[in-house]
Amino acid sequence: MFWFGIVLFLSVSIRILLFTIYPPRVFGDTGGYLRAAQAVLNGFESYDGTRTPVYPVFIGLLGSEKAIYAVQMVLGICISITWFLIAYKASGYPIFGASIALAHSLNPGQFFFEANLLTETLAAFWLMLSLLGAYFWLSNKTHRSIWLGLGIGLSASLAALTRPQFIFMPFLISLFLAFSFKDRHLHINWKPLLSVILPGVVIIGGWMGWVQSNYHMFSLTTMSGFHMVQHTGYYFEDVPDEYAALRDVYLEYRDERLETYGTQSNTIWEAIPAMQQASGLNFYDLSRKLQEISIRLILRNPWQYLQRVLKGWLYFWRAPVYWDRSAFNSQIVASLMQVYVLGARGLMVLMNIVFVLSSVAASVFEKFRKLWKLSNFHWLLASCIWMTSILTSLVEHGENQRFLIPLQTAVVFWVLWLIYMMIDKKTESRRSLTKLNE
Repeated sequence: MFWFGIVLFLSVSIRILLFTIYPPRVFGDTGGYLRAAQAVLNGFESYDGTRTPVYPVFIGLLGSEKAIYAVQMVLGICISITWFLIAYKASGYPIFGASIALAHSLNPGQFFFEANLLTETLAAFWLMLSLLGAYFWLSNKTHRSIWLGLGIGLSASLAALTRPQFIFMPFLISLFLAFSFKDRHLHINWKPLLSVILPGVVIIGGWMGWVQSNYHMFSLTTMSGFHMVQHTGYYFEDVPDEYAALRDVYLEYRDERLETYGTQSNTIWEAIPAMQQASGLNFYDLSRKLQEISIRLILRNPWQYLQRVLKGWLYFWRAPVYWDRSAFNSQIVASLMQVYVLGARGLMVLMNIVFVLSSVAASVFEKFRKLWKLSNFHWLLASCIWMTSILTSLVEHGENQRFLIPLQTAVVFWVLWLIYMMIDKKTESRRSLTKLNE
């Protein structure tokens, strides 16, 4: 097929070119994953629970940075192909499938992230497998089997154990596949409800049980308390005097960070050692204590918390392109890429705005749902994006922009679908007028 060949050729060519001129990049979080990977290779003996296990296993098996980089690029190609299949099948037009697939492969926010030793590309791959399975289930009754449901649940669960923000995915997908309205009656199909949820309960629940039994925290990671301070650190001076040692140390580090960077975000990661020393608490006890303190602060300052949640939600839609200009030897290439990155990011922000406004409008007004011919799969995508934006903003206030990366192409799919539907409607109207004139 011509358009599939175009997608494959460009997707592979872009990544081969990038692989030859742009080295793999490490970020602040990379060290934690590398330490966790080493613990995996040692049989989980020194695994500290700070990271969910899927990405550490992934990099532990691959070993070198170059190998991780190369495999993440292969995953990126697979993601593009998956989007091609979904968009082609949904629209009936291969050119629409190609436009979505190339929107993924040509997005610098995606292909540069494949060079980063971080979780987002692998998380996006698991998400796409689960969404592809969900699309087949929703679009064709002949594909509905227990095995497909188990596969959807497995891939969605692995997405959650790659990026904890997707913990809701197996349960959300199961609801969309199991519940439907027909003739104003609610119908329940128990097959997807049980088969999709089962892997989530076993895999996610099993991991949380392991963390609970080893560190006495019912959570996906042992860092829940530290993440909550990303919210409550803004008003940490309200911490009661019984925790004065922790409060005073944090405020000292917060003031330094505010002076240097103009924001208190991520103060906690620098303050942890000093807070441990001042309190005598170990890493895990400190996390539990900060979680307890943060919950009390949120209950006492609900409006301040909600204000930060709203700001975090707004940050979510402003995802930057994570790249390193200095990695390019040629200044001309670096400058051209800078222009391309800025243009692509601006276009992505515009699409985010269109998605937010149009999804709200379609949920309220039936005429938009009919105009845009939105199916259950479209609403599944929209729900995934909205749930991610809200839940991540509730539990984190610092790196909210990065949380959108695995779902950026889902936003693009939604927006281009609306454009395609409106063009199709105009074309249909012209044909009808032509026939009437004849």
